[in-house]
Amino acid sequence: MDCSVTPLRHGGLSLVQTTDFFYPLVEDPYMMGRIACANVLSDLYAMGITECDNMLMLLSVSQRMSEKERERVMPLMVRGFRDAAEEGGTSVTGGQTVINPWIIIGGVATVVCQPNDFIMPDNAVPGDVLVLTKPLGTQVAVNAHQWLDMPDKWNKIKLVVSKEEVEMAYQEAMFNMAMLNRTAAGLMHTFNAHAATDITGFGILGHAQNLARRQHNEVAFVIHNLPIIAKMAAVSKACGVLFGLLQGTSAETSGGLLICLPREQAARFCAEIKSPRYGEGHQAWIIGIVEKGNRSARIIDKPRIIEVAPRGAACSQDSNTNPSPEIQPPLS
Repeated sequence: MDCSVTPLRHGGLSLVQTTDFFYPLVEDPYMMGRIACANVLSDLYAMGITECDNMLMLLSVSQRMSEKERERVMPLMVRGFRDAAEEGGTSVTGGQTVINPWIIIGGVATVVCQPNDFIMPDNAVPGDVLVLTKPLGTQVAVNAHQWLDMPDKWNKIKLVVSKEEVEMAYQEAMFNMAMLNRTAAGLMHTFNAHAATDITGFGILGHAQNLARRQHNEVAFVIHNLPIIAKMAAVSKACGVLFGLLQGTSAETSGGLLICLPREQAARFCAEIKSPRYGEGHQAWIIGIVEKGNRSARIIDKPRIIEVAPRGAACSQDSNTNPSPEIQPPLS
C-alpha cells in the first residue's frame, strides 16, 4: 500500500504513516519544496485520507554549495514545503537536517484515523472504471526543459516541439506536481471509490500493476486513454525508448491519483472535481476499465492520447502569475 496502517491499542484507531524524499528536479527552490510536500502527502490522499495530524521534514544540504547559495536556496525550499503542508491543513513540527553531497528534501506524514477515515485499496470489481486526476508527462517535460541549454539533446526533439512549447509544458508540469491531491481524496468517499494509488516513480502502468495485484477480486485493469501534457507524447516518441511515456513506464513525480470507481459514479466524479468550489486546476479523466482477469494491468496497443493544454505559468514564490486552467472534459 501507499501507507503503513498500524492498529492502535486504544479505541479502534489506526496509525497511518508514510515517508518519501526527492532530489531537486525543478529550478525554483520554493516550488521544489512544495512538490516534495505534495508528494509525501499524496500517499495519505491515495487512501482517501484528507487530514494529516503532523509532518516531519527531511532535509539534506549539499556540501558543494557555497554559504551564499545555502542561505538563498534552502530557506526557499523549507518555505515551500511548509506552505504546502499548511495548504493541506497540517504543519511541520520537526525533522532532521544533514550535510550531504546532494540536496535532498522529503518528509514523514502521520495521522491517527478511525476505520471510516480511509479506504483500503483492494476492493475493485469488474465493471469499475479507472480515473486519473493529473496528466502524465512530468519527467519528459522536466528533461526537455533542461535540454534547452544542451544543443546535442535539443537537436533530438526540436523538430517536434518549439522552445515556447517546452517552457509551457515545464510550467504545467511544475504546477501539477505542486498541486495537492486532497480534493480528489475527499471525493473518493463521496463517489464510493473501491481502490486507489498515486502515480509516481513506476509510471502509470507500474502503479496500475501494483494496485491490480492487491485486489481481493480476480480483476484486470485495461487502460485505453493517456492524458499527457501537450507535446510531451511527441517528445517521448522522438527520444525512442528513453522515457517510455506511451508505454506507461515513464516516471512521474507527485502525479495524480489512479482511482477505481463504480461506472455510474465516475463521470460525476470528473465533473465535480472541476467545480469552482475546489479552486482552479483540478481535472480528471476516465482512462480505462476494470474487467475480470488475473490481477494484472495493461495499456491497449494504440491508446488514445489526450493532449492536455497548459493552463499558463505556474505560481512561484517570486511570481504574481494567476494560472487560468483550460479544463479537459472527462471521457465517457
